[in-house]
Amino acid sequence: MKKLMMPAICMAALASACPVHVMGAPMNDASDEAMLKQVQGSLDKINGETKTAAENALTEAKKAGTLSAETKASVDKLLTVQNTLNDTLKALTDKVEGVASEHQEMAQAIAEGVGQGGSSAPMSLGQAVLAEGDEGIKNFLANGAKGNLRIGVSNAITSAAGSGGGLTYHEEERSPVNMPYRRLRIRGLVSHGRTGSDLVKYRKQTLRTDATAAIAETGTYPESAFGWSKAQTEVKKIGAVTNISEETMADADQLQSEIDTELRFGLDLETEKQILAGDGVGENLLGLIPSATAFVAASGLPDATRLDRLRLAVLQVVLADYIPTHFVMNPTDWAGIDLLKDTQGRYIFGHPGSQSTPALWGKDVVESNSMSVGDWLTGDLQMAATLYDRSEAEILISSEHGTNFIEDMLTMKARKRMALAVKRPAAMVKGNFTFA
Repeated sequence: MKKLMMPAICMAALASACPVHVMGAPMNDASDEAMLKQVQGSLDKINGETKTAAENALTEAKKAGTLSAETKASVDKLLTVQNTLNDTLKALTDKVEGVASEHQEMAQAIAEGVGQGGSSAPMSLGQAVLAEGDEGIKNFLANGAKGNLRIGVSNAITSAAGSGGGLTYHEEERSPVNMPYRRLRIRGLVSHGRTGSDLVKYRKQTLRTDATAAIAETGTYPESAFGWSKAQTEVKKIGAVTNISEETMADADQLQSEIDTELRFGLDLETEKQILAGDGVGENLLGLIPSATAFVAASGLPDATRLDRLRLAVLQVVLADYIPTHFVMNPTDWAGIDLLKDTQGRYIFGHPGSQSTPALWGKDVVESNSMSVGDWLTGDLQMAATLYDRSEAEILISSEHGTNFIEDMLTMKARKRMALAVKRPAAMVKGNFTFA
């Protein structure tokens, strides 16, 4: 029995010899210090009673070789109260010292600012614990530290302005939400080449008189005639500039790449417009639509609907000995065709729930916002024209422009050079959906 009691006896002895938690003075509050001293005093009293009970138990064990049930119950009760009080003191110490130390700067800012005076000013967490739990702690100690102690905290540090809100950080997405980029599809419909000069020259057949015929024995051969002429197209340049301050360029780390992207898109968009509809005046390219053959309806065939007209356009290209591969039209015009229904209200070009590539009369339909509403183009565009790149898109940055140097400004310049040769105008037919 003596051996069995040794852990309890030793624990009581160690508790009496072990120094209590070292408590510093709570920040800016004398009542906090008084409360902690009261808790410490109660713990000292319990430690003394525990030490006395342990010594008596040790003496009794030496004399009798065992402990009475009453003595054992008394020692166990004191140890339980001591452990509970130690836990309570540790919890209070953590709240007053640990949390207050972790948020020292926040608490100090509140104490020096809006926290001065007024019953509604935010308090530190330690102040709130003691203020709200004052009566509860007193009652708990008066009851011999029995049972559980619940300390409610109100008016503590919150996310409100003047409290902890100033330290709240928000996530920021670095990628900007840019305006939409148009899908550029016209460039991919024509042939491509490169040139190292400012002028592209090529030979274009202008005469074909084919007199080939069946010939009788000893008959005379008919004479065919062919002719070619020189043709040329000039390299044109497109470009744009924008100005940025040196400070903005240095401070906004994404600005250069974003402007680079915008300028390159501008070059590509203008290239598409020039390929499709450039009028050839001044520095404009001579594009597909101005060069294409105008639509002429075949005699004796219906030309009353959009579908009729586009089918007749295919016929016109075929009669010119070319095979059309695409229709180019504005998305609004294609939507009007795609919404056509039969007499029973069923869609002609498929079910709305199905997904399919836009096509008409076996030709792919290319929807482009670069094409004006009501206009269309069809043909073998790859056979019809070739785009020659003289220099790819390039972006240059310089401070040597105007008064840039003395104003700490930078100029970003985008440029591109190309030439478009429409070699077979008859391979294309252009028209509109205007009916007489």
